[in-house]
This record gives sequence, C-alpha cells and structure tokens, in this order.
Amino acid sequence: MARRVRPGRAGAALVIAMGTLTAACAAPGGDVAQPTATGTSAQSAAPTCGTAPVTMSGYFETGFPLPKALTTEFSKQHPNVTWDIREDQFAVITQNAPRVLADNPPDLMRLPQVSELVKDNLLKNLDGYARSFGWDKWPASQLQQLRLGPGGRPRGEGSLYALGLNMSMTGLFYNKKLAARIGMSAPPATLAELDQALDKAKQAGLTPIMQFNGGATGGLAFPLQNLMAAYGPAGPVNDWIFQKPGATIDTPSNLQAAQHLEKWIKAGYFPKDVNAVDYATMMSRFIDGQGLFMFNGDWESGNLDKQLPGDAGFFLMPPAQQGGKRAAMSAPLTFGIAANAKNAGCAAFFLNWVATDKRARDLGVEVGGSRPMGPADAYMPEVAGDKVTAATLAAGADIAEDNGAMDFIANATGAIYAKSWTPNLQKLVAGEQTPQGLLKTVQADYARQLEGN
Repeated sequence: MARRVRPGRAGAALVIAMGTLTAACAAPGGDVAQPTATGTSAQSAAPTCGTAPVTMSGYFETGFPLPKALTTEFSKQHPNVTWDIREDQFAVITQNAPRVLADNPPDLMRLPQVSELVKDNLLKNLDGYARSFGWDKWPASQLQQLRLGPGGRPRGEGSLYALGLNMSMTGLFYNKKLAARIGMSAPPATLAELDQALDKAKQAGLTPIMQFNGGATGGLAFPLQNLMAAYGPAGPVNDWIFQKPGATIDTPSNLQAAQHLEKWIKAGYFPKDVNAVDYATMMSRFIDGQGLFMFNGDWESGNLDKQLPGDAGFFLMPPAQQGGKRAAMSAPLTFGIAANAKNAGCAAFFLNWVATDKRARDLGVEVGGSRPMGPADAYMPEVAGDKVTAATLAAGADIAEDNGAMDFIANATGAIYAKSWTPNLQKLVAGEQTPQGLLKTVQADYARQLEGN
C-alpha cells in the first residue's frame, strides 16, 4: 500500500509486455570482484560511498517525504554524494518499472510487486550485501517478504532482492473530536463494536469512513483486507500473496469479509463519490474533519501529528470475536537496486545506513511514522505518548506479538491491483459485482497471471 497505498503505501499494477531483456551475469549481491563507486567490492568488504564525488540516481514515489528526507540527511553526512531523483505516482511507477530498470537503471528505486522483476533479471540480488552488512542477522520476519525463489517464485523464501526503509502497517485512523460526538471514548474492541460506531456516525450526519477508491488504485482494498484479518488467519492470505502452490483468495472467511464490506457500502458508510476519490483527496478531507475513520497506513502518522496535533488516533482492526488475534497489512517500504545500477555499492551502503544510523532512524519515525528496520537491539527514538505516531508504533509491537503481519493483497502479482482488485472493487460499489463474484474473478485473474497469460 501498501501506501502504502499508497498502496498501498503499497500495491502493484500493470505488467508491460516485454521482449528479451539482457541482465548482468554477476554473482549475487555484488559479490563479483568489480569496483563499485568507491573502488571497493562486496567480496572483500562491505562497500561504502567513499570520498570521491558520486551522483546517485533515484526513482521515488511522489507524495512521500521520507525518502527525500533520508537522502538529504545522507548527503549532509556524506557530502561527496549528491542525488538525481525522479518522482512519479505509484501507479506510474508500477507501469514503468520494467522499462526503467532495463533502459535507464537507477541506483535506487521504489519498487512495486517484485516477482516479475526478479523473473526478468532486472533487480540486483542482495545476498552478498546481506552477508557483508549483517542484514541476515536481523529478525527474519523483516526480510521474509523481500525474499524470492528462483525465477521470482515463491515469495517469502530464497534470495534477498530488496530492502525496506521501514516496516509500514495499516489500521484505522480516527478523528478524536468526531469520536467524542458519538460517545466513542476508546477504540472498538470487536468488529461488532466498530459496526456500532459506524452506525452512530451515520446517524449523527458524519461520514463514517473517509476512503479513496478512484483511479488506478482501489482504496477499498484496505478495508477489505482488514476485514479479512478480522475474520480469518493471516497465513492463508500471505500464502496467496507469496504465490504458494494451491493458494486461493476465494475462501469462506474471505467471503465473509467481502460480504461485510458490501454491507458497509450499502449502509452508506463511505462517501457517496468514493469511486471518484483519489488518495490525496481522501487525506485532505480527513484532515479537514470530513470523516470519522480512515483505513490507512502509519506512513501518515507524522503528517497527522502535524496537521491534526492531538486530534488523531489510531487502532488496529478489531477481531470478529472478543480476544481474537490481531492482524494487519504490514510490509516494508520497499526499495531495490537495479541489476545494472552504476553505483550499486553506494546504494547498498545507503540502505544499511537507513537501518543503522541514529539520525536516519529518528527520521524514519518522525517523518515516516513507522518502525525502522534493522537489528533487534537497534536504537529506537522516543515518541511522546499523546502523538498518533506513538499509537502506531505500539500497534506494530502488538502485531509482532500476535504474528499477524500480512503483505498487501495488491502485491500478489504485478497486474492484480490495477487489472483485477481495483475494477472489481469499483464495480462492487456500483452494484455491478457481488462479493462472491469479486473473489472468484480475482482468483481467476491471479491464476492466469501466474501462467503468464
């Protein structure tokens, strides 16, 4: 979404038909004895960016301040490094990724779904860097979603092809002033309590859920996956996203989730124009007090602490049953190095710096609003308890305790988000699709995409 939405803060879109691509035949992770930008190699020692002038090329996502904040701070600490950064909307990046990585390979790139990119040998294998920097000693769960088997399948195991600037997580933000108007003094503890709060908001003339669902990235995938987390375990959803043999999204518990989403749609809990609302409009409206709840990711925590100081809260999607385990969409803010990147060693050094430098970790929390990646005993910035960032960080610990991290359902294949989830969720809003039809259509599209059709 992930953002991230945005997906996302998180999701993948269009796969471009491509011919044969030529990729480097080097050993994984830069383990060939060739000079990097610094004249060192990952084989002899962990690379650095040296002292000679280096211009790093980057392809980043528009609207996310964390990568720019990190590159700016990095250049302050390493003044020989400058950055040439191109930015695009995430939907554009997902469409352009294969061509950009093949024709004009950046040193560092915000990545969409990576299976097809690995299959086409467009991303550098980072195993050598992981050994040199000690990334393989980090908690294994941080890197699981970034590992891929031979040819890009399955995900969740195999070699490392990307790293995250942080571990993003989704849940529900809420406006505390609007919550007080309906008598909500604490976050709902069950799905039934959430339904009651939504109904009270509707009766009070409020928009219960401010959400986006317009354009090429269907934002109703956020509440849908949170409902999947409420009704069923995270494991089968991850199996589907990771392309495990026999995995399906069309399960009884996921059908309950889709039916519950349809109930919310029919009850009028989303904006009437939700199919025309893009991510930026959703954020603007929520900050303006036009919605009680918003399904979104912790990457907005720092922004909301500035825009709604003291008035924004956050909680994880409550389970369907009291005391049930919690789960959430939780994935790294994924960046990778092009297979033919000019300054791959310096890019790897930057990624390691993001996870280990004190100031970089401060920025990860202050600007990104998310838990930094890195060693289990790494420095963690302190956050005032009245900030929404404190709530998102605490929620991340809860998800780790319940082993409830899920990747984003938009990341199952390179095309599943734009070509299947988004149009079918938009049709569900318009009354042109059913919950059963939604899941069956997405599963059929998924199967065809895995077969290469």
